[in-house]
Amino acid sequence: MIYQAIVFLPLLGALIAGLFGRAIGDRASEIITSTFLVIAATLSWVVLVQVGLGHTTAKVRIMSWVVSGELDVSWGIRVDTLTAVMLVVVNTVSALVHIYSIGYMHEDESRARFFSYLSLFTFAMLMLVMANNFLQLFFGWEGVGLVSYLLIGFWYKRESAIFASLKAFLVNRVGDFGFLLGIAAVLMAFNSLDYADVFAAAPLMANVTVQIIPGVEWSLMTVTCILLFVGAMGKSAQVPLHVWLPDSMEGPTPISALIHAATMVTAGIFMVARMSPLFELSETALSVVLVIGSITALFMGFLGIVQNDIKRVVAYSTLSQLGYMTVALGVSAYSAAIFHLMTHAFFKALLFLGAGSVIIAMHHEQDIRKMGGLWKYMPITWFTFLLGTLALIGTPGFAGFYSKDSILEAVHYSHIAGAGFAYFAVVLGVFVTSFYSFRLYLIVFHGKERMDHHTREHLHETPAVVTVPLILLAIPSVVIGAMTIEPLLFGDGFGSAIFVSSEHNVLEHLKEHFHGAMSFALHGLTGLPFILVLAGFGSAYYLYAVKPELPEVIRQRFAKLYDIMNRKYLFDEIYQSVFMRGSRNLGTALWKYADAGLINGLLVNGTARLVGWFAAVTRHLQTGYLYTYAFAMIIGLLILLTWFVAR
Repeated sequence: MIYQAIVFLPLLGALIAGLFGRAIGDRASEIITSTFLVIAATLSWVVLVQVGLGHTTAKVRIMSWVVSGELDVSWGIRVDTLTAVMLVVVNTVSALVHIYSIGYMHEDESRARFFSYLSLFTFAMLMLVMANNFLQLFFGWEGVGLVSYLLIGFWYKRESAIFASLKAFLVNRVGDFGFLLGIAAVLMAFNSLDYADVFAAAPLMANVTVQIIPGVEWSLMTVTCILLFVGAMGKSAQVPLHVWLPDSMEGPTPISALIHAATMVTAGIFMVARMSPLFELSETALSVVLVIGSITALFMGFLGIVQNDIKRVVAYSTLSQLGYMTVALGVSAYSAAIFHLMTHAFFKALLFLGAGSVIIAMHHEQDIRKMGGLWKYMPITWFTFLLGTLALIGTPGFAGFYSKDSILEAVHYSHIAGAGFAYFAVVLGVFVTSFYSFRLYLIVFHGKERMDHHTREHLHETPAVVTVPLILLAIPSVVIGAMTIEPLLFGDGFGSAIFVSSEHNVLEHLKEHFHGAMSFALHGLTGLPFILVLAGFGSAYYLYAVKPELPEVIRQRFAKLYDIMNRKYLFDEIYQSVFMRGSRNLGTALWKYADAGLINGLLVNGTARLVGWFAAVTRHLQTGYLYTYAFAMIIGLLILLTWFVAR
């Protein structure tokens, strides 16, 4: 019953708050949903101890779901170490976000609806990670997409929020179409959607080819894996399907923390790790994953440098870190990807909720150019935000260091196509991450106070319901990396949940040089990444603390480059010109020429005009005179006689 309780408690809370929220009130809805999530989070830690540390796999069949011919898909639960880690991440962060939201949303008039959506979102994510077949995975996959649309557009009176929610929904549909095709390819090839059946039969399909284009042979595994990864590109916001994620900042800050830290954006990373028995059979697919991830990690990090909205800086940081996880997947370091997913969930949730604390104190001002010197007014937020920043940039000893440095080392040992470019991208990304992170930290918490007089007079630390979750998230942001690196990466922590072929096992090479978490951290102090971390900090400190007038000079000198970066490499404009306006122009053309012109004009109205013309012509033959009809009969008889004689 413990597994069913974990997955269905959030659903129960969502139903109570959603259906009976008006009757029981907002406060009761907050307490019920938050309590259920705290219970689910506690049970998740119990499952991690029972299943994760024991390297066992638990399978629970709930009911038969889809039966069609030989296809029998049941609704069930699969819990192994990979699932257990995801349960802890999703439920722990979600529980803290629920508690945090009680303080953040206390002035909102629709709190019951908000908490209902929040719990429903968590339920959909739990269905995704606990699925034992592709169809149930797709159910949870679409569930998080739908509820994210509701949450991003929660403040539906804002036009920007409605646009952002529609954008997220539509972009994800593009990725989901590829994902659905990938699932269809699995069903076609294996005649089953059950994980166990598909993974067991996968090696037999390694050399099978298909002809998508007549006469051209494609590897079945390559096609299937790339289609599945297209879905991951949408959910985990990889280039070029990344454009929805920064705009999702229009939703309330707790939603930003939940979506960007532990749930929706990690779904794609989890899915590829779960599908490792398939991806290991296609080096081409792994190279595609690797190159896409490295491009995202580096170039999305660059955009964080030019952002002035506090939430958008953290959002582009999320994009970049998702790129790191994808790079790890591409070099078959699936354990390192999930490890970074876990550590990132805690420190990124901390940064988002810390940003929310700042926004509350600043009376919902999000422009960092109107902040400064907040450390003396908000000591708890300042200190926890600093810890989150140190974890994000990969400071030796912090959680982010262990997971990010593991990825860097894994890429260094890899030899698949694209590994050289990927290593350059992720190493340079270390400097970029450090630079934009300390830029944000220094501008917001240090330097000159740039807020108006009224805001400065009312500045103070946020209530305990906001700061306590920050403290609770700060603890794992510091210690969880050192505590879990050995069992998760080098101690067969994921057991049979993840499969890596011997020729791709880069973590095995890294294991030979691992001598404990402390030694790993001390060695990190002498490595190139830490030098780049210091260089990023030094550059940010010089530009925003020593010479704060210099960034504006640089911006003016490189105005064109700044404009391109500020316009997000023109992705939005290209998509709007090519796809949005192209679709509208195509629709207008089809309406004007196909519908109005061809169908209505020629076929419908044209037929009516033809009948009218024919009637007008034949009307002249109806004279009413007998000799006219006799003449017509004689002419007709002559024609018939001529025809018979000619035969």
